[in-house]
Amino acid sequence: MNITILSVGKIKEKYLADAVKEYRKRLSRYCRLEILELPDEQTPDKAGEALELQIKQKEGQRILKAIKEDSYVIALAIEGKRLTSEGFAKKLEQLGIQGRSHVTFVIGGSLGLAPEVLGRADYLLSFSDMTFPHQLMRVILLEQIYRCYRIINHEPYHK
Repeated sequence: MNITILSVGKIKEKYLADAVKEYRKRLSRYCRLEILELPDEQTPDKAGEALELQIKQKEGQRILKAIKEDSYVIALAIEGKRLTSEGFAKKLEQLGIQGRSHVTFVIGGSLGLAPEVLGRADYLLSFSDMTFPHQLMRVILLEQIYRCYRIINHEPYHK
């Protein structure tokens, strides 16, 4: 399976970059992984609702341009469905069985995702009601994708 992670913003901290590198290496035996970092927009302090929407829409346009036409899109959104690790593995496995050879995960910037991106998504996934920094969320997502493949292949994983 081909997996793309579209993420707004760059990883700045070395420890997070190292974690991404480690999970990229681990996942190489299970799938083809591509990570695309898209530029984020600067958000001024005390930005109003209208400006925040404009910023999300600019980032959203970049995201939509980067999504391949035939890709199954899973957007990470607080209002999405929560799954257990086993449920997430089952979802990923079913996509493969259904012939979906390309899955794109979308991680928005600090303001979240534009309505147009949420509308393009085939599935909304939530990891928690809490908000996480988008850089850290990339590492969490990679770890969970790795865990999915361990579960799918009946390999040991930490419970």
